[in-house]
Amino acid sequence: MQFFTIQRILGILLTLFSVTMLPPLLVAWIYQDGAGDAFATAFVLLLLIGLSLWLPARKHRRELKIRDGFIVVVMFWMALGLAGSLPFYLSEDPMMSFTDAVFESMSGLTTTGSTVLTGLDTLPHAILFYRQFLQWLGGMGIVVLAVAILPLLGVGGMQLYRAETPGPMKDSKLTPRITETAKALWYIYVTLTIVCAGAYYWAGMSAFDAIGHSFSTVAIGGFSTHDASMGYFDSALVEMIAVTFMLIAAMNFSLHFIAWRGRTLRHYFVDSEVRVFLGIMLLVSIITFSYLLLTSTVNDHHLAFRQALFQTVSIGTTAGFATAEFALWPGFLPILLLMVSYIGGCAFSTAGGMKVIRIMLLFKQGYREVLRLIHPNGVFAIKINGKALPPKVVGAVWGFFALYVFSFSIMHLTLMATGLDVVTSFSAVTATLNNLGPGLGDVAENFGSINNTAKWVLSFAMLMGRLEIFTLLVVLTPAFWRR
Repeated sequence: MQFFTIQRILGILLTLFSVTMLPPLLVAWIYQDGAGDAFATAFVLLLLIGLSLWLPARKHRRELKIRDGFIVVVMFWMALGLAGSLPFYLSEDPMMSFTDAVFESMSGLTTTGSTVLTGLDTLPHAILFYRQFLQWLGGMGIVVLAVAILPLLGVGGMQLYRAETPGPMKDSKLTPRITETAKALWYIYVTLTIVCAGAYYWAGMSAFDAIGHSFSTVAIGGFSTHDASMGYFDSALVEMIAVTFMLIAAMNFSLHFIAWRGRTLRHYFVDSEVRVFLGIMLLVSIITFSYLLLTSTVNDHHLAFRQALFQTVSIGTTAGFATAEFALWPGFLPILLLMVSYIGGCAFSTAGGMKVIRIMLLFKQGYREVLRLIHPNGVFAIKINGKALPPKVVGAVWGFFALYVFSFSIMHLTLMATGLDVVTSFSAVTATLNNLGPGLGDVAENFGSINNTAKWVLSFAMLMGRLEIFTLLVVLTPAFWRR
């Protein structure tokens, strides 16, 4: 384990992260909202901490091993959660405890969207902008951004990229050089954000709201600058723009890259994961729309369609925006929508959940076992897009699923032990582990009322969901630390 090299990298990354305090500082100056001192103080503190880590180890330049990459990713995300909480903790409006500040920061960086704040409409513009900005930075992963920068500073990036990037196909690269891959992803990410902001502004949002909501939409984060979320705008056009960009951001970003480079949309139509993903969104939207009308929850067909489509896509992609209080919808609808968040978006996207491709592989594996019972001597390959997958990929998916269920169960029971009821604890873990945001019961509107122990458990769940369980748990295993 190359500890000095790891220390040097963490110092560089924290120093870079301190720069993220400057945009909200500028917003505070523009709006004169009184929040500038908190961001100025946070900038100085993070810069000093980063430099104090970097200076003693600045001459240690060695190539990272895979184990070192895991350490850097986990330590950096944990450090980010603490570093990102500084402006919340130092700000006088809102007044937040250390636990609440870390929870809000972790929720933003992991694009979860769960919040402990209320009264968003009256908060300083700089705080509102910062929450949205955190989600945008976390959307594609700050480490992937750093992959494009660190090689210039003498640090190899492939190990970081493998540890950070989610999904079972993560070792595939879009370009021969990992730096070019990271740059390509961020060009696409930034372009989508700019187009989304322009569309929101054209639809009637203010410039501030358009930029802020484009950050959280493309990142599939769900933070809003208003308590009523997207419902504040009460606009079908705004909602359809949000639906479009949530769907785009929940698709595999490598497909966006191929479409951009090849000037063709053919890959979207032939990719089996995208077809299954869109099919799930369509099916659940139809079920939700029909049930809202059958139960007379919404009698207007147009409004029922808007709410069904928006909430299905928002929850299904794990964005977590709201135009209606879906937790109060009748029958099975709230649970149905939460269950869809377990699937989430496609691999290599900004969405949370277990990812569509893993669910596909689980079903294909289950169906193969049924066929083997019928034809004991038969040989059945599991294929994705017409290509047979190696056994280690299928095994990894089953391992992920087992760890997911185990982790969920432990955290669910832990939350119940802190005094939360079954519905609240179940939905809270679902919302955070899937990086979704809203839950049911006591966390339907926000997480401010639950106890501090539960908030720390859920902060851990957010991090676990963002790093897709394996990256975090592998560092916690004794075998990882053996020579």
